[in-house]
Amino acid sequence: MPSLRDRTQYWVDRTVVKGMTAAAGWLALVCLAVVAPASALLVWTDNRSPDTLQGKVATVWRTVGQTLRIGGEVGPPLRMVLSVLLALVSLLYVSTLVGLVTTAITDRLTELQRGQSTVVERGHSLVLGWSEQTPTLVAELLAAHAQRRNSAVVVLADRDKLDMERELRAVLAAAGVRRVRLLCRRGRPADPAALARVSPAAAGAVVVLPPDTPEGDTQVVKTLLALRAVVGDTRPVRVVAAVRQTRHVATARLAAGPGAVVLDVDGIAARTLVQCVIEPGLSLVLEDLLDFAGAELHVHRVPGLGGRTFAELRAACADACVVGLVRPDGSPLLNPPPQTVLGPGDAVVVLAMNETPPTWNAALAAPPPPPSPGQAATGSAIHAVPRRVLVLGWNRRGPEVVDGLARNGWEAVREETPPTADPADRVLVLGGPDGHPDPDEHTLVTLLRLRAAEQESGRRSPTVAELTDARHRPLAPAGPHTDLVVGGRLVGLLMAQVSQTVELAAAFDELFSPAGNAVRLRPATDYVPAGTEASFAVLVEAAGRQGDTALGYRPGDSRIPLLNPPKAGTRRWTHDDTLIVVTAAATYHHTKTNPNDPSAQIHGLEAGKKLGEHVVDPVAESLYKHVRNDLNKP
Repeated sequence: MPSLRDRTQYWVDRTVVKGMTAAAGWLALVCLAVVAPASALLVWTDNRSPDTLQGKVATVWRTVGQTLRIGGEVGPPLRMVLSVLLALVSLLYVSTLVGLVTTAITDRLTELQRGQSTVVERGHSLVLGWSEQTPTLVAELLAAHAQRRNSAVVVLADRDKLDMERELRAVLAAAGVRRVRLLCRRGRPADPAALARVSPAAAGAVVVLPPDTPEGDTQVVKTLLALRAVVGDTRPVRVVAAVRQTRHVATARLAAGPGAVVLDVDGIAARTLVQCVIEPGLSLVLEDLLDFAGAELHVHRVPGLGGRTFAELRAACADACVVGLVRPDGSPLLNPPPQTVLGPGDAVVVLAMNETPPTWNAALAAPPPPPSPGQAATGSAIHAVPRRVLVLGWNRRGPEVVDGLARNGWEAVREETPPTADPADRVLVLGGPDGHPDPDEHTLVTLLRLRAAEQESGRRSPTVAELTDARHRPLAPAGPHTDLVVGGRLVGLLMAQVSQTVELAAAFDELFSPAGNAVRLRPATDYVPAGTEASFAVLVEAAGRQGDTALGYRPGDSRIPLLNPPKAGTRRWTHDDTLIVVTAAATYHHTKTNPNDPSAQIHGLEAGKKLGEHVVDPVAESLYKHVRNDLNKP
């Protein structure tokens, strides 16, 4: 048997579903049932109320009318009915007006919460798309804008605005930047209408990220086409984009138009892994070089120093490290010969703490003597003998990684599980396989097995492990001889650098390419005798005499690199100290083995291929036509 409460609830539910009229009528009756008795009680208990019954009833009516705002006039019945009618009309008007205003405010607040409002900014950095690089990229852009007034970083992605702000709030707090506004807007970056709301034509730089989906590169191409449709070709903006797969770079370059920079995520990750295998401990150096915390590369045009040689510029720079030159056509010249002259229109590439131009000594030092035959750089001798790299795991970057290792004289051997004895000279752990929801799972498990094998054998081999998510770095069971390379983080750092200084694109292009100059780690005793008490400036000149450009050093008791350290202070240099230099990459021309050999898996990739330099193939042309047709659909 249903209770009285259940029957009442059921009756209320049936009444409410009948419509607004029934609900309003019952609400009025309920109010009258409460207000009328209460008003009568107030009147009958008031000593100042009229003595007659008619007077008391009239007073009760006025009290009910004032409480419910329905007039309260007394007199003939017609007068009372008209007063109630006017009061109801007034009440309907006021309630309707309040409802309209409330709805408008609610819709506006909802629009703001959904990120649908227009951004009116100038000179802001615009990030289009969302991927694992977004937090890293936003953090670096905030740091880059920290010294500017009235600046902003805007993110447009097809995600909930509150979710984006919640995820980036930790980034904003870690950056400690209060003068820079972080604005998130929701919308598809490939939608011209959504793109127009974030003012891309007025942006200082536009960064396009590939989504974490199989069709991410297609979305990048569509976004680049939409960007050109909104901005136009007559008012080009600085565009930096990234695609995940190398074969889509050419298509993205076509969509972006002239002047845009398109980065190859897989190519950069593969070359970084190769460099870290060759130079254990290089990953931290590259991260420190690419982020905006501490010293980073800057391009300055220095008046009054034309005609000086690179050696003179290197010696005259007091608070920065001169790394190279940028010619008027934008081509970089990193680590040039000491006698290279700074010509008209040339810019100087320096490693400095901020964008402030470095200090140049008035008295320029004389160029150092040319290196003698006995002082030849030791870098070429390091890779004279091929060595083994044990490759654990496989993904689409594997062939390019193995090919890069072979070009530097390393034999790559693929294994499914870590060996229990006789480990290789180097160990490389690749993430994957492709399409796995968590590619880092294989890396973490493999590192656990490697640590167990090291404990059993008692021998530790330098290990390079690939991660896709920087949040997994603290979880990785990495030892002191393990480099964790987070490819997505490095790409995000690189995109931030290039977006702020487009001249650096060619410089980083050379540093990440298989040929040319590269960042290397050399023993400090290759330049000065062990036990020498000298300043970093002395090491800079000593490295210059051997054809290298010093960027900093890493103390023997620490893994943390020190880029652009003070040049005046002295220290005692030992065998454990490492000098960080830019030097000509020593390439070993290895004869490729049978590509069908499962122990090598060396595939034919062209030597010297740089970022973004790819030929348009039928696959790229097909993708370009596909996204072009999709964009033109109504």
